[in-house]
Amino acid sequence: MAVMSFPNETVELVGHEVVFQGFFKVGRYFFRHGLYQGGQSGVLRREVFERGHAAAVLPYDPVRDEVVLIRQFRAGAYVSGRHAWTWEVVAGILKPGESPQELGRREAVEEANLEIGEMIAMHDVVVSPGGCSETCAILLGRADTAKAGGVFGLESEGENILVKVMPYAQARGMLDRDEIGNAIAVLALQWLALHRDEVRQRWR
Repeated sequence: MAVMSFPNETVELVGHEVVFQGFFKVGRYFFRHGLYQGGQSGVLRREVFERGHAAAVLPYDPVRDEVVLIRQFRAGAYVSGRHAWTWEVVAGILKPGESPQELGRREAVEEANLEIGEMIAMHDVVVSPGGCSETCAILLGRADTAKAGGVFGLESEGENILVKVMPYAQARGMLDRDEIGNAIAVLALQWLALHRDEVRQRWR
């Protein structure tokens, strides 16, 4: 990933402590950073939610021109006052040493009972840089959607996942009508909207 840096964009870590440790972690950090007008800031205290790094894959069938989206209960959406089920792409937290491609294939089987072929890297983003360290590598995965769909997920992890195959045009319409409430899914579908013709040419 290309990184653009401007003068004086420097950071000094002054201190760090763990303030919560559960399935996820919250760290309290103390920083100084460079100022654009020159000099250094005072010491800043920031709490950071540390949930690991993630990867996501949007399954796409270039022959049928169909995508696969999923829905499952999300506590964060509920607590934010939104509908607790949103359209998403297949995703998960990376295990130590696992590549985004490996995760994409593993989660596609677990969440959607779907095999993924060739993948194309779309984006690699910090999900919420103001207060969360999580990054997400977003991939497009070639899939055969002929027999896709149903309800899947690991019962041991409390997953109850609706898997829906839909024509690209339908997903694009949902995107245009602001019916996709999940940021990673929005990014994936927007990328596909921009690159769909070249992807279909590559995967014909």
